[in-house]
Amino acid sequence: MKTRFTRALTLAAAGLLVSTSMASAQLRFWTIEEQPDRLAKQQEMAKAFEEKTGTAVEVIPVTESELGTRATAAYAAGDLPDVIYLTLQYVLPWSEAGILDTEANNEVIRDLGADTFAPAALSMADFDGETAAVPSDGWTQMVLYRKDLFDEAGLEAPNSYANIQKALEKLHNPPEMYGFVAATKIDDNFMSQVLEHVLLANGATPVAKDGSVGFDKAKLIEALEFYKSIAKASPPGDLYWKQSREVYFAGQAAMIIWSPFILDELAGLRDSAPPTINDDPTSGELASKTGIVTRLTGPSNPDGAAWGDINYFGITNDADTDAAEEFVKFSMDEGYGNTLSIAPEGKFPVRNGTADEPEKFVDMWSTLPVGVDRKKPLSELYDPAVIHEIVSGLKTANRWGVAEGQLAKASRIINSQIINTLVREYIDGERDASATADLINEEIAAVE
Repeated sequence: MKTRFTRALTLAAAGLLVSTSMASAQLRFWTIEEQPDRLAKQQEMAKAFEEKTGTAVEVIPVTESELGTRATAAYAAGDLPDVIYLTLQYVLPWSEAGILDTEANNEVIRDLGADTFAPAALSMADFDGETAAVPSDGWTQMVLYRKDLFDEAGLEAPNSYANIQKALEKLHNPPEMYGFVAATKIDDNFMSQVLEHVLLANGATPVAKDGSVGFDKAKLIEALEFYKSIAKASPPGDLYWKQSREVYFAGQAAMIIWSPFILDELAGLRDSAPPTINDDPTSGELASKTGIVTRLTGPSNPDGAAWGDINYFGITNDADTDAAEEFVKFSMDEGYGNTLSIAPEGKFPVRNGTADEPEKFVDMWSTLPVGVDRKKPLSELYDPAVIHEIVSGLKTANRWGVAEGQLAKASRIINSQIINTLVREYIDGERDASATADLINEEIAAVE
């Protein structure tokens, strides 16, 4: 029987072994953030980790489009890196394939505190009750709106189908002011993202857990009718992200849907895409008049949803597990500022803080500089309420097929652009909403 003294010695010896192993380890870290300035920030973080632990980290850039084939080949050869910075689409397939060490990743979450992470980021990576990869950062699509005009008209924020339609009735006055700039260019991915956002808001999804395909018709019809209303309050033509931004920047749109990568240029920090609402392309006037909504609700989904994109750290099954776990923990704690500073306007913290400081990382993120030709922290450009809304969207972030474990099938449906095409035909009056819903369900069921 071990005494308290001998047990302490045993634990100390075990800790010494782990410490010695850590100090002599060499980790390999694959990252899809391969632009030189982004790579440099990750190398800074790796150097700081080495100085703290003695464990060297080789940061290896991998082109995002090649990540899947590279990982599959490395797994077959038994030569995976220790840690991979990966996108949402790979988390569950790689867990099933055995590429990710789901137990190690789940252990990191447990050690850092699962309640310090955005719930949606964890649920998107759920694999048989474990969190298969560690959420690093993410962003949600946003409804940007002219808060000054909404306030003058006594309108509520456009956080629901109903509130948006009320705003269209009061603010749509073309050509001086369009109520919305909806995406209508069928062969552009922007329309796919905006449509998915709008349909998710009403709880309309094309795939079920059993793999069957088809929208709930009533939910789909409600979403179609809403989308037609915002398209009819938009400028004419085939519209995508470019016109959406330009019309809003000119002060001629009350609302648009866009990614957060618009936040720095909206504030006049990017010369290639300046606001034109006044004569000063560096002005922050439009940013000061803009409100933001991330969670949108439809009549059949009062909880609403935000279209989200999450990135993860994944410890692999070929990893030096102890050292890899410590590196990921460091990246999500002491080194989290480096992780988020790569592109703060598109890397929202999915870990808000620690148990002792619940808002530590949100507060830190808001002070990180954004911009291209000029730089300022988001906290100087937007009100605290806007900052809070930006981050809180990750609590309800969603994507078709994630909760159902059918992300690959949902992605094939999206990429076919069938929904874009049929929605555009409906907007143009070729058939009614009911017939369009039936045709969408019929055609997406045939997608291989």
